[in-house]
Amino acid sequence: MTEPLDLIIIGAGPAGLSAAYAAAQEGLNYLVIEKGTIADTIRQYPVGRTLFSTPNELEMFEGALKPCREKPTREELLSHYIHFVLDNDLKFNDGEAVVDVEKLTEGFLIRTTKTEYHAARILFAIGAMAHPRRLNIPGEDLPKVHHLFVEPYAYIRKDALVVGGGNSAAEAALFLSEEGARTTLAIWREDWENRDPKAGAMKHWVRTPLDREVAAGRLHVVLYKEVTVITERDVTLTTEDGETLTIPNDVVFVLIGSDADLTLLKKIGVKTEAGKLTEMPIYDPGTFETNVSGIYVAGHFTHARHIKAAIDVPRRIVPLIAQSLSQKMSSQ
Repeated sequence: MTEPLDLIIIGAGPAGLSAAYAAAQEGLNYLVIEKGTIADTIRQYPVGRTLFSTPNELEMFEGALKPCREKPTREELLSHYIHFVLDNDLKFNDGEAVVDVEKLTEGFLIRTTKTEYHAARILFAIGAMAHPRRLNIPGEDLPKVHHLFVEPYAYIRKDALVVGGGNSAAEAALFLSEEGARTTLAIWREDWENRDPKAGAMKHWVRTPLDREVAAGRLHVVLYKEVTVITERDVTLTTEDGETLTIPNDVVFVLIGSDADLTLLKKIGVKTEAGKLTEMPIYDPGTFETNVSGIYVAGHFTHARHIKAAIDVPRRIVPLIAQSLSQKMSSQ
């Protein structure tokens, strides 16, 4: 076991990196532990993808992110976060997964795939992409079914189905159609007809070219009720009118959202509740401390879901953590 730490930060996404910077500024003995790589969720975005947000919503400091166009690409944003770590000499271990957390009389014991740590406080900044949501239908485990879209180039002149109603599904359908796949987008009517950005409508820079692909006959939209079965050669679904439709198919992308892995939080006694889209930890809205004293949460799996909030919140709560540690030391 290494020397006791003031703070362990689990996750090296924007929230975790922001927390690390704040911890360094507060003079805390801290460490970031990441099972994947820096900004691992963003690294899994489609290659060359332009982000939906503008630089001021994504950058670690105002004016620090300078993309070539109005919005940064996946690669530009990854580089921004990596250089934030390098330029500030932040302490992190990547490729190391936390497998268990145990509450002790004083602090916590954190076991990873590589070693053990003792820390007075833990901040979970784990993101919300651990468990892609599933249709739970026959055939979903076939090799041709994917819950992550990376690039369209392997599917030229192949029959592709995208299931989902958000920006990620719409963008995948657009990319596939533009690059020569015979693409069908299965979407609920309420999502297809939604034009309100505040209600989660597709971003206009995705919707406009998507509509052009539909008008040109290159992209087929099915307003569906449910997908019922996937086979090696086709997919059967029920339309909103109750019609059974079987379409030829070579590849399926099920892009209906994902959920955070709350296993460790629950194991140590953190209470959860049903959120608007998924289960979420319960925490103090001012301090982001859970019902388990010393356990904090931040990032996309909390109610502060946007990346800007994920960056801003740790810079408010880490000084509170430092203050609580200082008060504890002075009372001993």
